[in-house]
Amino acid sequence: IIHEDLRLFIETNVPQSSKKQKVVLGVSDPKIGSAISEELSVSCQHTGVVPEVVRGIRLHFHHLVKGLTEVTASKAQLGLGHSYSRAKVKFNVNRVDNMIIQSISLLDQLDKNINTFAMRIREWYSYHFPELVKIVNDNSTYCKVARLIKNRKEFTEDKVAALEELVMDDAKVKAILDASRSSMGMDISVIDLINIETFASKVISLVEYRKSLSEYLHSKMVAVAPNLSTLIGDLVGARLIAHAGSLTNLAKYPASTVQILGAEKALFRALKTKGNTPKYGLIFHSTFIGRAGAKNKGRISRYLANKCSIASRIDCFSDIPTSVYGEFLRQQVEDRLKFYETGEAPKKNVDVMHEAVQEAAVVQANLLKKDKKKKKKEKKKRALEGGNVSMETDANTTADMTADNSTLEEPQKKKKKKKKKHGDVADESAGNVTMETTQELETTQEVSDEPPTKKQKKKKKKAKNAE
Repeated sequence: IIHEDLRLFIETNVPQSSKKQKVVLGVSDPKIGSAISEELSVSCQHTGVVPEVVRGIRLHFHHLVKGLTEVTASKAQLGLGHSYSRAKVKFNVNRVDNMIIQSISLLDQLDKNINTFAMRIREWYSYHFPELVKIVNDNSTYCKVARLIKNRKEFTEDKVAALEELVMDDAKVKAILDASRSSMGMDISVIDLINIETFASKVISLVEYRKSLSEYLHSKMVAVAPNLSTLIGDLVGARLIAHAGSLTNLAKYPASTVQILGAEKALFRALKTKGNTPKYGLIFHSTFIGRAGAKNKGRISRYLANKCSIASRIDCFSDIPTSVYGEFLRQQVEDRLKFYETGEAPKKNVDVMHEAVQEAAVVQANLLKKDKKKKKKEKKKRALEGGNVSMETDANTTADMTADNSTLEEPQKKKKKKKKKHGDVADESAGNVTMETTQELETTQEVSDEPPTKKQKKKKKKAKNAE
């Protein structure tokens, strides 16, 4: 599909070819060239000189366009590469199928390791207590019982209650107690028992981790491929996704490829020897093929592969994943099994899919309503948190303002006190000055009251004569 901008660009800039002059458009991608030639009837070419011309344009692009430097061109190329790769990756983090591939491979590896480690503990502890292997068959329970019993000679009736919790069978507990009293095993040292106990505890922790990992895988399959997991199961669906490489690759496979996925060796051996091709691959581990008869196993595997391809495509390309289609597809496989066994005709595929579409629309509408409610609650929480933060900030600011005002008032009071002190000093100095002036006046009055001397009399006489 050609973009409208590209269509307008080609229509305006590329001339139409005539009998005298043929116009050939050079294209780097052959798929785009075929689409252009189909929709716009423009002959395109992607071989020969075209790759060299494109390489030259890419190298000297900053010289051909005005205002574009080499640095900005490299930045633009980097941004284009990032946007292209970002568009190829799904934006929803919860629907990433890489975690399913890693978790199912880790789960298979854990199964192998737990099996080998449990066999090692069985062989190791059997030197001391060989009868326990026949009584306890499960690997994890054997490790727990071996860790509980330790030395069989020290096993008393005090540990019987704890042993009943592990084995969950009174007959087995009695058999273990009788065998421990009359065992043919050799004596064992304390150091060997400590090593066996630590190794058994490690195996038990691995078993517990495997349980948590299987729960994690179930949650991821419900989020990524709910229809496939409801149809065929979590483990088989995860193995199909891991073998295909991704959910999109599995959706692109035809039903015939999904049917023999995992049996490539048998397929190529059959093609080489011109023998019968395999009927099933990883799908064989589903419950449907085991329940079918010997004659109908090939038929039910082909039918199940068809439904698996439909479920994987729905999971891959649906915006809101639901398990409605998977439930209807599973019911179709059940009806087909009944048809092979009893001959009862199942419903038509058109009617079943029509019902599934209607129910899926209702479920999707409910999910959208729930998402809206969740978003509203989150917005309210954020608004409340923002209001609390603003109230706290207002309280802090008011406290800071009051503290600042108090700090400002204190120096003003100090200044007033200082002013008062200065006023007191000025008053004192003024009082001193007045006292001094009064003293001077008193002295002058005293001087004036004294009788005049001879010199003063002479001066007065001279002044009168001058007048």
